[in-house]
Amino acid sequence: MKSDATESDIRRVVETIESLGFKAHPMPGANRTAIGLTGNQGPVPTDPFADLPGVAECVRVTKPYKLVGRDLKHDKTIIKIGDAELGGEEPAIIAGVCAVESYEQTMLTAEVVAEMGCKWFRGGAFKPRTSPYAFQGLAEEGLKILADVRERFGLAIVTEAVDEPALDLCERYADVIQIGTRNSQNFSLLKRAGQARKPILLKRGMSSTLEEFLLAAEYVMSEGNYQVILCERGVRTFGSHSRFTPDLSVIPAAQRLSHLPIIFDPSHSTGNRETVIPMARAAIAVGADGILVDIHPYPERALCDGPQALLFDMFREMVGQLRAIAEIVKTHSAVHNVAAQGA
Repeated sequence: MKSDATESDIRRVVETIESLGFKAHPMPGANRTAIGLTGNQGPVPTDPFADLPGVAECVRVTKPYKLVGRDLKHDKTIIKIGDAELGGEEPAIIAGVCAVESYEQTMLTAEVVAEMGCKWFRGGAFKPRTSPYAFQGLAEEGLKILADVRERFGLAIVTEAVDEPALDLCERYADVIQIGTRNSQNFSLLKRAGQARKPILLKRGMSSTLEEFLLAAEYVMSEGNYQVILCERGVRTFGSHSRFTPDLSVIPAAQRLSHLPIIFDPSHSTGNRETVIPMARAAIAVGADGILVDIHPYPERALCDGPQALLFDMFREMVGQLRAIAEIVKTHSAVHNVAAQGA
């Protein structure tokens, strides 16, 4: 749509799309609204839309992902919850406990996250574990503790839904719903996430290609939820030096193809706290929109993934380093843009 298109203009295009039996996806951007069209089995004639008031251009999208790609929406998607922002100029640091184990453990951690000026808190109330005998989370009790974190510290809450009943609960208590790597191609759960009106943090599957990753996001967006955050968390390779192999190259690759923000999880990808900070630094250096990191007041007693959880002092040190790197990256980008405009 044109930058000066009115709400009436947008509504008329949406009604025209729907009258032809297709689904319309209006997505406001910083400067103009894009309207995606899905449900077609082949090329759609542009004649019904091209001359409508407010229409700037009709663009055919040939990639399998229609709504995720930059062909439809040029502006980067920014996720905002209160004063917490992801996808903007500053990298988002989403920090907290891998699993909510107790009220004390969660509150001690949240206090440090808030102290460092971070706006996002992650905590698992539902934990999909490889072993059926491992700690599976506190479920709704854990969600209530996370809601208390938001009330007490003003942090936006990120937590994982492992199935549709869990997603129903997460939608009541959380601000952002995470779909984990094991569910990255659970298409019925992705569709249910698309019907939620909360942002979705989608982790890349441990063997997913970039196209499969983006198509998983497409499942969510095709149901009408356009607030999606991509998260790289390492892929399965033959390497034994790390739990998974972090694929930082996917971050700029995804940014070229998609308007969605992308973050990195150095905790679950490496599984080792000594490696978490170097990989987090590298992620910000290549342009990630943020990181998702585990910390713990006493990781030696953690019920889930203790070896990867940062100690509080390590976390404080890392936050300062990431902000310094982000400032360098921002300055370099500004200089590059000025030079490009001059050329």
